[in-house]
Amino acid sequence: MSSTRPAVSIITINYNQLQHTLDLLASLEHVTYPNVEVIVVDNCSVQDPTAEIKRLYPKVTVLRSETNLGFAGGNNLGIRSSKGDYLLFLNNDTEVDPGFLEPLVEMFEQHPNAGAASSKLIYYNSGNTIQYAGSTMLNPFTGRNKVIGWMEKDNGQYDTLRETALAHGCSMMVPRKVIEQVGLMPELFFLYYEEIDWCQSIKRAGFKIYFVPQSKVFHKESMSVGKKSTLKTYYMTRNRLLYMRRNSAGLHKTLALLFFMFFSFPKNLITYLKQRETDHIKAFWRGCVWNLTHLSNGNKLFA
Repeated sequence: MSSTRPAVSIITINYNQLQHTLDLLASLEHVTYPNVEVIVVDNCSVQDPTAEIKRLYPKVTVLRSETNLGFAGGNNLGIRSSKGDYLLFLNNDTEVDPGFLEPLVEMFEQHPNAGAASSKLIYYNSGNTIQYAGSTMLNPFTGRNKVIGWMEKDNGQYDTLRETALAHGCSMMVPRKVIEQVGLMPELFFLYYEEIDWCQSIKRAGFKIYFVPQSKVFHKESMSVGKKSTLKTYYMTRNRLLYMRRNSAGLHKTLALLFFMFFSFPKNLITYLKQRETDHIKAFWRGCVWNLTHLSNGNKLFA
């Protein structure tokens, strides 16, 4: 990392997906930004990928965790070893446009109030179909939000830099100074909702979130967990409730939990029963029970 341009640390997590990680690293070889370090955090994969990664990409830093730290924990391990002025958290099931870093760095240099930013996400090999072009805020009662541009063809309709409600963890840049002020990514979530919770902390600290459309990343989507896995059902349920508990207070918190209890809970159970997905019912129930047995974990942000 030697340049007059601000240094960027790209952090990606590998978990039993070495080929996807190698494809990403091959893509990063063509990045045009001159001052970059790349850090791969291996989250205790069955086979240690360090030797293979170093053989093919000797300049890449590989950090091997002895346990699976989850998305937030793995990224935090990378943060502690990074040197960059800006940190980019990038899913390993992505490939990037060669010039994707310059627009992100330039945006931060021109907007000192920016606390986080995300690239435009395009589904990989999809005929230019958008996954993310910004986001609405999560509904405080349902814990749900809408992704702007989702499943639309990219015809330049979202090519204006703008403030947005939430960044996307697939490609999310955060300045080091912001992390030093608000703290590391919340490891309590382990998987899903952690970057949303982090965005809320960043905004509470007085910073804004931006969508940077000139930065393009191509996402292969759900390679590591799977769209219909019980692991996803468990953590999405658990962390949806946890997020609402941590980021609402008073009447809003009460109404959000009542909405979940009397609408979301029976709706999800009926859906799983109709589809005869017994394993997903169990995963959904375990996600709910976790919140009942970890009540203190929802009180970190609001007394």
